[in-house]
Amino acid sequence: MAGADADLLPRVANPMESIASERKAPSFPIRDLTYWLDGGKRVTEMKERIMLELERDPLWRVSDHPNLTLAETRERAMSKVRRLADLAVSRPLDETMMRLSIVSVVDPGFWTRFGVHFGLFFGALQGQATPSQLAYWLEKGALSMQGITGCFGMTELGHGSNVAGLETMATLDEKTDEFIIHSPTLTATKWWIGGAAHTATHCAVYAQLFVKGKCYGTKTFVVQLRDTKTFQLMPGVNIGDLGKKMGRDQIDNGWIQFTHVRIPRSNMLMKHTKVTRAGDVIAPPLAQLAYGALIQGRVSMVSDSANVAKRALTIATRYASVRRQFGSGKAGEPETKLLDYPIHQHRLLPLMAQTFAMIFAAREMTANYQQLMSVLGELGEDDEGPAVKDAIKNLKETHATSAGLKAFCTWMCLNIIDQCRQSLGGHGYSAYTGLSQAYSDFAVHCTWEGDNTILTLQCGRYLVATALDARNGQPLPDNLSYLRDVVSSGGSAAGKACKGDSVEQVSALDTLKAAWSSVAANAIRSAVRGFEAGLAKGLSKDNAYESSSASRLHAARMHTYTYLLHRFAAQVDQSPPKLRPVLTLLAQLFGAHSAVQHSGEFLQSGFYSGAHVETLKAFVNTACGEVRKDAVPLTDAFGYTDYVVNSPLGRYDGNVYEKYFDLVTSLNPAKPVPYFDSLIKPLLERANESDPGPELEIDQE
Repeated sequence: MAGADADLLPRVANPMESIASERKAPSFPIRDLTYWLDGGKRVTEMKERIMLELERDPLWRVSDHPNLTLAETRERAMSKVRRLADLAVSRPLDETMMRLSIVSVVDPGFWTRFGVHFGLFFGALQGQATPSQLAYWLEKGALSMQGITGCFGMTELGHGSNVAGLETMATLDEKTDEFIIHSPTLTATKWWIGGAAHTATHCAVYAQLFVKGKCYGTKTFVVQLRDTKTFQLMPGVNIGDLGKKMGRDQIDNGWIQFTHVRIPRSNMLMKHTKVTRAGDVIAPPLAQLAYGALIQGRVSMVSDSANVAKRALTIATRYASVRRQFGSGKAGEPETKLLDYPIHQHRLLPLMAQTFAMIFAAREMTANYQQLMSVLGELGEDDEGPAVKDAIKNLKETHATSAGLKAFCTWMCLNIIDQCRQSLGGHGYSAYTGLSQAYSDFAVHCTWEGDNTILTLQCGRYLVATALDARNGQPLPDNLSYLRDVVSSGGSAAGKACKGDSVEQVSALDTLKAAWSSVAANAIRSAVRGFEAGLAKGLSKDNAYESSSASRLHAARMHTYTYLLHRFAAQVDQSPPKLRPVLTLLAQLFGAHSAVQHSGEFLQSGFYSGAHVETLKAFVNTACGEVRKDAVPLTDAFGYTDYVVNSPLGRYDGNVYEKYFDLVTSLNPAKPVPYFDSLIKPLLERANESDPGPELEIDQE
């Protein structure tokens, strides 16, 4: 093109210079924020060492994942199992947990395959086996995967969330001192069992316990699936492959049917319920304590939601800082960065605030869960008194809170991934830019470990029950203290209102906390009224809960948003002074943007007026503009290397176009079209049996 003509085009800005300019004057010390998010300098350094180890290990190559077949994907995943298993038993626990946390972002399908054994199968042994049983299975190699690879057999073809309705049977044969494991119907087939198709030798099977003709509910039994030497299926065990899935193809999900499979009585995990040689069933005095171990999966998914969202936002934010589109129209001027457009700021930066909210909620939820499990582990089987009552109360609260957080954080993360993917434009549709597969891989979080809708209803039921208990004089847990005014005589959530009209007053963090508390209290009060209306109509307690299910779900949503904001604010208060301004702004943006999205609830509760909502909208505009100045430094503080980000569009140095082109061309080298002779050539050369018509003479027009 002639020089004069080229001068008429917009100047093409150097993407590396574009992103470098974003880092010139952050309002906070980036490294300090990384330490704060990770939990300290030592943790950050350990994380960085592990990321480098993975990057340099040829087994952990991930850039070519989009081009692998199903068989290649599974084989690649299995090749990593031994190395990680050896590290898991030889390295400190905190290092192992950090390695798994990173792997869950780098290769979520492998993380699932590995986690099925260590998290689910071995977790079932830890949580439900007696000390002598656990010692036995440890001796068999259950921890180190030396002799045993395990899977987790809860879900059935006909049952998922309703564990109490599982159909698989475990019937005691008193003559032989064995249990008979049997799938009585097609719908009793164990389904979606990770590791079953190719890998597992044993399974922690959830089945209905039958003794002397009486059913004692769902218990857990260790059943051998394959001979550990020949890998042939054990008698009475049938297994099949579930094949291709939406995502996470690294895990070999399968189905299992049991036909009168006999196992020793000692293979029933008896930490809680025990069955004696004589056929006596000894139920624990506090059966609900057995559910503590099942919360772990939900808690881990809150952390996983935060970690995956960090990666998605790193890709989208860095790309938005180098991608230029349209502009002032002046010749020779560069086009405008996507990140400089207010609409793009609105698109990404509230999601940034959401992600920080999830990070801090995950931190507190994990700490609370660990403390709870420590307390439960110290309780004896026959303990009674205040300690046990407090433990049960905390267990119920943690169960409900983790249910709500698991549901809404996984929904948030899935939305964050897709919004970030869409913000990449057409490039977001490419498998090589990192977010299309991330969406497919993460979507399962919304249904496994409890379907999200079911979990929100469980949370909502707890909220209604707690409000009713408080009305009868029971103390409220700390995270529901905002219900005090509602449950007091004549109290109403609508009695509180915002006491100012300025932007500073309406958007202050304390005001937003009070606003969300008011809305959550109002939603819970509405759910209580719906439940009581059902009872007044003569419905049973369970049916009254069902009749108020929509309001219970809504109450759970409002409570979870309130919990997220309060935990965010608490972390702001505890943060180092240099980080407090940017974290406060992010917390305000989370609270205000979420309030605008649910403005009807705030108007209904009476806390904000219509004018207040307009003020909040104006604040969100301003806050997005302020956060935009630190957008790239904030993603840098997440501390993910280019290897973990695994997207040419999310590179730290901003060299997105060159690396994107190199990746696509290297993984798709030019070669002859394999079906040219068989399909394309016959198409082009087929006989034309119709009148070809006149030739086109364009020059004569």
